[in-house]
Amino acid sequence: MSEDQKKLLESQLWGIANLLRGKISADDYRDYILGFIFYKYLSEKQTLYANELLIGEAVTDYTKVTEKETLDAIKEESLLKLGYFLEPSQLFSIIAAKGNADTESESNYILEDLKAVLNHIEQSTMGTESEEDFNALFEDLDLNSTKIGRTVGARNEIIVKILNYLDKIDFKLEEIESDVLGDAYEYLIAKFAAGAGKTAGEFYTPQQVSKILAKIVTTGKSKLKSVYDPTCGSGSLLLRVAKEADVSEFYGQELGRTTYNLARMNMILHDVHYRNFNIEQEDTLENPQHLDKRFEAVVANPPFSAHWKSDANPLFNTDERFSQYGRLAPKTKADYAFLTHMLYQLADNGIMASIFPHGVLYRGAAEGHIREYIIKEMNALDAVIGLPPNIFYGTSIPTCIVVLKKCREVDDNIVFIDASGEDYYKKEGNQNVLRNEDVERIISAYRNRETIEKYSYVATLAEIAENDYNLNIPRYVDSFEEEEAVDLNVVSEELKQVESDLKGNKETIAGFCAELNISTPF
Repeated sequence: MSEDQKKLLESQLWGIANLLRGKISADDYRDYILGFIFYKYLSEKQTLYANELLIGEAVTDYTKVTEKETLDAIKEESLLKLGYFLEPSQLFSIIAAKGNADTESESNYILEDLKAVLNHIEQSTMGTESEEDFNALFEDLDLNSTKIGRTVGARNEIIVKILNYLDKIDFKLEEIESDVLGDAYEYLIAKFAAGAGKTAGEFYTPQQVSKILAKIVTTGKSKLKSVYDPTCGSGSLLLRVAKEADVSEFYGQELGRTTYNLARMNMILHDVHYRNFNIEQEDTLENPQHLDKRFEAVVANPPFSAHWKSDANPLFNTDERFSQYGRLAPKTKADYAFLTHMLYQLADNGIMASIFPHGVLYRGAAEGHIREYIIKEMNALDAVIGLPPNIFYGTSIPTCIVVLKKCREVDDNIVFIDASGEDYYKKEGNQNVLRNEDVERIISAYRNRETIEKYSYVATLAEIAENDYNLNIPRYVDSFEEEEAVDLNVVSEELKQVESDLKGNKETIAGFCAELNISTPF
């Protein structure tokens, strides 16, 4: 039943985008739609929790509570349980109803009321444990922006339209599993990513790729103490890991402010308690926020070959994340800076799985030096997995998954998997997509450490050394398909037949020309 509910919710929520298409650009209305869905969710959670607290009281419907003492008591409990507080007059349904007023005696102007409510949600957490998780959470919902309307009236009309549409959707929070709404929310994020062009990679990793990473880092485990993503985007990778194992704590860092806000909303919408996640907004390489911690699982989709200030900050040469390798990643390619940062924060019993461009497998100079150190001195490389082309939103470059462990159970070989062949994905529009069977094939080959003809190969460390620590997948997995042998005698006979047919056609044409008393064209 929950799957049907999720699909219905997905369809209903995406309907808002269709409602606004042509009126506002997708980049502009994305933040409003996702933000107002979140506001509605917070309202419904508040109502359900308050009604639980009111059982046995004279007034059992939270929307009708007016007594200050009762409201103060509900606020105190709500801040502990939910991390925020909404008064009855601030609930989504109340604001939406005001926006739906259509009588001459009532105004449907709600922008100021709505702005006050969103500010109140953040202010209600000040001085509490949840303050950091709710601070400036709604800052991207600029109700004065001309992007959603040139006049106050036009802006009000658009916002009223969104709220009225959402108000008709029953989230059924008391009935559905906690992930149903969260997954529907993530579906929306994916839909927006699909149309976001080059910026999509900043906030979303395709679900099937996330599934591969999640399954890899949970290999042999049903519970994880912690999972970490240093470039967490919307938080989708972190949340995907929780579908494969019971995760106690989520940690992430994100540079972009808007995406950072989206990640926090996504966590809360998936019913992750505010005490169980810590998402920070900072540059991971310049200003890491969780450096004192070690994580049992690390997953990431860092920006490909990003620029970083390796030459401008001399402290990087003594930074424990980078110093042991003797060289820094090039300033125009931060891939190995992210990789060694993650390896530094990986627990001894942990697994790290991250996406990178293929260049990390074979580029020389400083990167080659770091790669050799990781394999030869640390013996931390566990697997290399080549993915299909054109699988990420916004880029078609070939990518791979690099798997690292500090204490490998099988420490004398490395698994190479080439899942880039046409048989291992399907095409959907302009995008290539992994199917469930493609994901399972990758995971099976990784976990069983199998050599499968034209798909995977288990290479010894000696073989890696012989190749000068070049990890280019075709060096290890021969996926070349021989073309069918050509029978030259058959080709010769076919050419003779073509020549005979041409001769016959010429004679026929010559006959027609003679009848018409005209010259032949040859």
